[in-house]
Amino acid sequence: MKRKIVSTADGSTTIQLEEWNEHYHSKHGAIQEAYHVFIKNGLYSRSSSEIAILEMGFGTGLNALITYLEAEKNNLRVYYVGMEAFPVPNKELEQLNFITGLGVDHLEPVFSGIHNSPWDQTVEISSFFSICKCQADFMTLDHQQAFNLIYFDAFGPRVQPELWTAVVFEKTYNALKSDGVLVTYSAKGSVRRAMEEVGFRVERLPGPPGKREMLRATKP
Repeated sequence: MKRKIVSTADGSTTIQLEEWNEHYHSKHGAIQEAYHVFIKNGLYSRSSSEIAILEMGFGTGLNALITYLEAEKNNLRVYYVGMEAFPVPNKELEQLNFITGLGVDHLEPVFSGIHNSPWDQTVEISSFFSICKCQADFMTLDHQQAFNLIYFDAFGPRVQPELWTAVVFEKTYNALKSDGVLVTYSAKGSVRRAMEEVGFRVERLPGPPGKREMLRATKP
């Protein structure tokens, strides 16, 4: 499938899959979307000084990078797991401008460390941030009550509907601790119903630029 690096509305870059007309991040602003969905309505909805995060759809590593940045600012201890079936090639990662867009030149070694860490091993990126990148399909998720927060960042239900089903959301439900939260940019009705079917309490929240709404699901 043909891929190319494109600019988004906030000046940050992303990867476009031309055949699907799908992007790794919002064309209305990659960094803006990540902050709005996963930080403002995800990370900042938790009050603990330690947090275990699962990202489903690790992709470019943008969400991991900004989580690191916010953990650094707020003295959080983060245990981060990223699931990705098809890792982004290094030649594409090198063309993304997240470090410049965020204005965090000092985090270039961190971003490189995240991407250069071996797959399927836990690596200490700093004294407060550890990461394990798992090269695996979502259907292999079998954690039980391991995470406080899930970033659900798969390609959209238009192109990969099989990733947005009750079968998958039941796995995420089981992987969360009690009162754990899942956030996603999607607000599709079928997605909300699939979440509710497995027991989530679902909220519709204002969406990032270019989207009217997003979803946040809480495990009772």
